[in-house]
Amino acid sequence: MSLKETTDAIEESAVEVPLEALESHTLQRLAEEFVTRNGTDYGLREHSLEEKVEGLMNALQTGRARIYYEAESQTINIIPTPESPSS
Repeated sequence: MSLKETTDAIEESAVEVPLEALESHTLQRLAEEFVTRNGTDYGLREHSLEEKVEGLMNALQTGRARIYYEAESQTINIIPTPESPSS
């Protein structure tokens, strides 16, 4: 399944949570929890928690990732935004 198909499936069953809806300390804790989940891979070099959180926050603020809440499972996920095809 492609990233676009995965994102479309999540968007159908979940609600996007705008960054503005979260208090800064809540967003910080969410980012910390997300980057420390098992199975998260950051490439060849090990990154500090601060670097991981900073990268995730940058992706959220620039629209390269979005936060979704899924009510049925009561989970929150951060999903990369599919890139637009280049012209």
